[in-house]
Amino acid sequence: QVQLVESGGGLVQAGGSLRLSCITDERTFSRSVVGWFRQAPGKEREFVAASKWDGESASHANSVRGRFTISRDDAKSTVNLQMTNLKPEDTAIYSCASGFVYADPWSERLVSYWGQGTQVTVSS
Repeated sequence: QVQLVESGGGLVQAGGSLRLSCITDERTFSRSVVGWFRQAPGKEREFVAASKWDGESASHANSVRGRFTISRDDAKSTVNLQMTNLKPEDTAIYSCASGFVYADPWSERLVSYWGQGTQVTVSS
């Protein structure tokens, strides 16, 4: 069973920054796409960012491009999502996900495993 454990959520003012982290086992990390989705209250879950297993390809949703950056820490089998210039509309539960097929943009249909999610709240 693949485990994805998120950390780093919280409350921040608009314009602030947060970094989310998703740690998994080394096997999953080295062979999978790992990415992030988010779901705001009353809205459908949407793609945020994803990183291919080789670390050479990454995808970001249009809504976050230029503000959010996904990266991989090989030594810690961790995928980070650095979020800057946060806006109230970024408020959502952010979930880490992994899968075996990469696409740009990545899709829920390609996700095999999900993390529990972490709350990000941006106040105005």
